[in-house]
Amino acid sequence: MSKQIHEFNDILRKLRKELFGKGPEKIHTVFIENKAISTLYGNLTPTEKFIARTPEGRDMVHSARTKLIQEVYKNSPPEGMNTLVGATLIHLFSDIKVEEDIGISVFIFDKNIT
Repeated sequence: MSKQIHEFNDILRKLRKELFGKGPEKIHTVFIENKAISTLYGNLTPTEKFIARTPEGRDMVHSARTKLIQEVYKNSPPEGMNTLVGATLIHLFSDIKVEEDIGISVFIFDKNIT
């Protein structure tokens, strides 16, 4: 793993830990042109796992996780992200499969990542 990807993953982990009280256990990120694609494993807190035992609970955890992340990034990217990749974040697409505790985020920047 390159140093740049390692630092990118650290930014993601730190933000999610601040927001949810727990960061992902494992993150795998690839840079492709103007995109960073991150797969996040082991995201859910024990409370979220408990809530997600029912279909309604899974929907609630899914909605809260995806909407909160998108709202945070819409307001401003995490500190240091744009500088690290040498580009400006313009869009974030994010989803989580609650049943398997796997999330994915696709970051789209204004130019190719350096």
